[in-house]
Amino acid sequence: MNITIPLVDLKAQYETIRDEINEAIQEVLASQYFILGPKVRELEEKVADYCGVRYGIGVASGSDALLLSLMAVGVGYGDEVITTPFTFFATAGSVSRLGATPVFVDIDPGTYNINPHLIEERITEKTKAIIPVHLYGQCADMDPILEVAAKHDLYVIEDSAQAIGARYKGRKAGSMGHLGCLSFFPTKNLGGYGDGGMVVTDDGELAEKIRVLRAHGSKPKYYHSVVGCNSRLDAIQAAVLLVKLNYLDQWNEARRRNAENYDRLFAGTDVVTPYAAEPNYHIYNQYVIRVSERDELQSFLKERDISTAVYYPVPLHMQVCYSKLDCGRGGFCESEEAAMGVLALPVYPELTGGRQEFISRLIGEFYGDPDDRRNNRGQVQARREDTKAAFTVGAGTLPQ
Repeated sequence: MNITIPLVDLKAQYETIRDEINEAIQEVLASQYFILGPKVRELEEKVADYCGVRYGIGVASGSDALLLSLMAVGVGYGDEVITTPFTFFATAGSVSRLGATPVFVDIDPGTYNINPHLIEERITEKTKAIIPVHLYGQCADMDPILEVAAKHDLYVIEDSAQAIGARYKGRKAGSMGHLGCLSFFPTKNLGGYGDGGMVVTDDGELAEKIRVLRAHGSKPKYYHSVVGCNSRLDAIQAAVLLVKLNYLDQWNEARRRNAENYDRLFAGTDVVTPYAAEPNYHIYNQYVIRVSERDELQSFLKERDISTAVYYPVPLHMQVCYSKLDCGRGGFCESEEAAMGVLALPVYPELTGGRQEFISRLIGEFYGDPDDRRNNRGQVQARREDTKAAFTVGAGTLPQ
């Protein structure tokens, strides 16, 4: 019988904090205060303090955190925002929703984060902001980004959706730019029991703008000086997150230990393990290896009940909806190469060393005896052809 290993085991995490979580939720139910309110204010204060900033504004999702941040700094129709094509869609999607244009810059092949040395050449008179993404739990190289932004009077909005607790030269993710955007999606290092997000900042004026924008642009209620949206954090999510925040540092440390163990297990093999840049404290929201025959390996592990994921299979500049940007295949080679080889392995805090050894043995078996997987290759090759077709700009509907 095979061992079943999920990519993330939220049930295991819940069992360790069950009583605290249940009590916190019951407290909200007893109060009947479900939207914003004291629990949300408490979370805002504690998360802001954790990130090393003065203000936190709870919103409905990490995607909304990005959208509201862009709205707060005045991004609109005709503007340009520089970011990476190797990220979750919301990073660029939030730009497009405001009528602005995402301008992509390729990644550093080691960290998978935006290459700061390529940013300045992409700046035009239309550029309004830069969104560096702290991918997989590791901060982007922020000092040169902040330097070029200051030189050109641009806003910096950190996409810290995968990086709460990560540090760059001692500074917390989300605290270095004008605004930082957090996601509390359930699978994040600090995840709620539904959607949720937060914007963190040291700028009181921007904080107040986001508070107004998250409530339809009204202040006072029913009086609207701007057009906002409905993006408020639920009190139940805040209660859950207040419990979990107490454990975040120890969970991040557990992930780091698991990452170190994987690094040891894969030493001397052809598996490319994550690169943690020297000034960074990596919190491993994902542990992402880079391998040849990635799709075949993923299929091999799935058949043995090991869950993995690809973050992300199609870079944003190759998505059909961005075909009009005229920067298809070959435009950003490092992002394209990464998309064909990255694979996230289970790294959640409750993962045991024995299970990590089991995963590494299976990967060694896959690469050690190619004859064992010969029967799977026809099916896998068909899937790869579908993926390649999706990579072609204008290919139509992406495979599900």
